[in-house]
Amino acid sequence: MSGGKRVLLCELYHETHTFVPDLTGIADFRIERDDALLRRRGDGSVVDGFLEVAAAEGWTVVPAAAFAAMPSGIVDHRVFEIFWSDVRERAVAAMASGLDAVFVALHGAMVTTEIEDPEGVFLECLRSIEGLSTLPLFGVFDLHAAFTDRMAQRADCLVAYRENPHTDARASAMRAARLLARSLATGVRPRNRGRNLAMVWPPSGTGTADSPMRELEALARSIEARSPSIWAVNVIAGFAYADVRDAGVAISAVTVGSDAEAEEALDALEALAHSLRDQAIPAHESIDAVLDRILPIHSGPVVLVEPSDNIGGGAPGDGTGILRALVERQVPAAAVAIADSEAVRILANLPIGARARLAIGGKSGALAGGPLLLEVELLSRSDGRFALEDPQSHLAAMVGTLVDMGPSAVVRHAGQIILLNSRKTPPFDLGQWRSQGIEPTALKLIAVKAAVAHRRAYDRIGAASYTVATPGPCPVNLAELPYRRIRRPIFPLDRAAAVE
Repeated sequence: MSGGKRVLLCELYHETHTFVPDLTGIADFRIERDDALLRRRGDGSVVDGFLEVAAAEGWTVVPAAAFAAMPSGIVDHRVFEIFWSDVRERAVAAMASGLDAVFVALHGAMVTTEIEDPEGVFLECLRSIEGLSTLPLFGVFDLHAAFTDRMAQRADCLVAYRENPHTDARASAMRAARLLARSLATGVRPRNRGRNLAMVWPPSGTGTADSPMRELEALARSIEARSPSIWAVNVIAGFAYADVRDAGVAISAVTVGSDAEAEEALDALEALAHSLRDQAIPAHESIDAVLDRILPIHSGPVVLVEPSDNIGGGAPGDGTGILRALVERQVPAAAVAIADSEAVRILANLPIGARARLAIGGKSGALAGGPLLLEVELLSRSDGRFALEDPQSHLAAMVGTLVDMGPSAVVRHAGQIILLNSRKTPPFDLGQWRSQGIEPTALKLIAVKAAVAHRRAYDRIGAASYTVATPGPCPVNLAELPYRRIRRPIFPLDRAAAVE
């Protein structure tokens, strides 16, 4: 990709759950350097979105490095050091040949063993490179970020996703890239005005089809429409499972106008968020209460949503709470996917149709519920790779349109079908089931370890959906978590927290 302006491209993507015990190391990251980033064109990701605009604008993309991993525990700081070393080497070399701008694809909720705000530190490091401090620095980030002052101050323009599920991740990257094109064409440099609010919401309360995010996003769009000097307004739902100072809800405006105009817009958003904050705490029932009510009346498929083991929020995805209840009640035609590489390895040498006594799930810690020992029949095995049926799936924002669950196996215990994956895989696309020979619409009940991002796929097929409370590291009741670093007072941890 050559010609026109020269733009440095890099990606740092991880959503860090600081309350789970696992350490996320370099082996957990998908790492791409140099031209490997350019080969992302067409994969449905945020990098792909940027590359499309870059091609249309005739930019020369200077690819640096992309480090990305599934949501999980705190990141070994060595990962960040390697990432920065890779980017710095390429950025310095690019500056020697001339650069016109930088574009970054971030998640925004990464935490390492040494720093709370790696993205902000990364932007600060970029600005420290001689000559780069004066260049336009634009980027895209996840609406579940922990937005910080350092991020706002070191970048000219950061654009958040507007949809949850993240059907617009690629489109958001394109929107950010087009704003960069606008800046390069006009010579006008915007600035970020950000604000952290006194509230933190569980992910299950941040769907943009529901209140309060629905109303907040609508207000953000109306502000953009009536204020030409405000290039973008971001409603940042935040990530509740990162115990860092700036976890929680934030808002920002990218503006070329007056500070007063931007602050007035942020005031309106903050007031609305405060008035609707209770609606971000969703209702949920015990698994037994839900099953008591639905089993006699529903023919299916009924979706049981288990946010406490939300894989997309960093949970291990091996909790046995729902599976245990399905087995005890002998629910027929029910299915659940569980991350359990050990169980897959045990099944690797058995013939299809063989029966085995297998300890399934519950191996990640006390909250996982302990393994469930079951007599199972092996139905199938695979390499676990599949293509997304929906290229706008929330999962595309994370890994692109090709997904690798690792070696996988499907087993059956009585009426329960269990999909075992070596790599935890967020249940955001029905291709996960169909690629393994399971037709989800033929099931009576499907359990999904998610909060909101499953909805685009499962709302299309579900006769009904119920959120259930089970033990797990992603509780809806945030008071269950031992926060130490988050700013206080903050709602709902401090019920009387007021707008500051």
